[in-house]
Amino acid sequence: MLVFVSVSHLQAKTTRSFICKWDELKESDELLGCQSTKKTDSLGIQINNLKKWPKGKSPEELGIRIVNKYLSLPHSHWGKYRKPANRITYPDVCTWLGGLRFAKASGNEVLRNRLEERFLPLFIEESRLLPKPDHVDNNVFGAIPLELYLKEKCKPYLKLGLYYADTQWKVPSDVTPAQKKYAEKGYSWQTRIWIDDMFMITVVQAQAFRATGNRKYIDRAAKQMVLYLDEIQLENGLFHHSPDAPFAWGRGNGWMAAGMAELLKILPENNPHRERILQGYLLMMDTLLLYQVEDGMWRQLIDDKDSWKETSATAMFTYALIAGVKNGWLDEKSYGVAARKGWLALTSYFNDDDNLTEVCGGTNIGDNREHYMNRPRVVGDLHGQAPFLWCAAELLDMNNNF
Repeated sequence: MLVFVSVSHLQAKTTRSFICKWDELKESDELLGCQSTKKTDSLGIQINNLKKWPKGKSPEELGIRIVNKYLSLPHSHWGKYRKPANRITYPDVCTWLGGLRFAKASGNEVLRNRLEERFLPLFIEESRLLPKPDHVDNNVFGAIPLELYLKEKCKPYLKLGLYYADTQWKVPSDVTPAQKKYAEKGYSWQTRIWIDDMFMITVVQAQAFRATGNRKYIDRAAKQMVLYLDEIQLENGLFHHSPDAPFAWGRGNGWMAAGMAELLKILPENNPHRERILQGYLLMMDTLLLYQVEDGMWRQLIDDKDSWKETSATAMFTYALIAGVKNGWLDEKSYGVAARKGWLALTSYFNDDDNLTEVCGGTNIGDNREHYMNRPRVVGDLHGQAPFLWCAAELLDMNNNF
């Protein structure tokens, strides 16, 4: 089992200083080990509704508990802790990113420094945990060093993050014919047409745009999003897990909802794909309102009233709704109420051990309903902790984008 040994704030500053003074990072193969314009605030009373919470249910109170829980544990193995981590996986990335954004929104520098301390060993003694940049689930890692760069302006963070953003489009020699075909059309060679991809690809490319201002990153992410919208969005706005898995799986749709929200936050108004993405997002949000359960939750299979209420999907949909209300894409009266209901519903699934319950375990595509209905319901899985934390961060700062 990996044991993370924390260093003091003073030591963290010294280590960061050492890292940031490097003229160059080690060569990539050595390091990796063989491998928008804001809307005018016209939300009025609804913003107030998303700022006032019952005692014990505020984003400030719950967000700090989620981050502290995350920092108290070693790196996970795909969101769980039954095995030692052999690399940093996307559930950790999503939680880490949420933690950094929560720290920023709450103005908690101590918390932010602790999250950075956790990262610094990856440059040296824990470099073996850096994921190989050969899959959407691995390349999303680049979002973390890019988030750190946005605050510290430390060039090794930028170089490491851009390595993952750039290799998502740099075609290796051993690609399949299908991957090569996508690349020749200007898409990522990692394209699979699985809805999960539209968070994994979008967030690292969006972070690269935030860090550099280079339009190529956000433009190609937008083009990629339109491909997925055209290929797999249903007439009602929901998505099948993949063309071979005709089921509206909750968290899979959550990745798509969160990915579109993440992209729309910073996609320039003059991007030719913006309107198409916004329409896809609005269509999805309309349908999600129809399927929200009275208590504020959504189900494991969104359109199957006999499937169980699932927290990671609910958190992702709530995050997408909060972002929409906050940015003026959604009507504050209807969608703000739905976002509030979603947040309050999630708080009732957050236990005294600071874990979210009823989280669907990691899920591959399946060709039958039972595959999704019988997925394990996990407690404390980072697939749920992460989007719950995104909601807390987004709610804490209703006036700014990250």
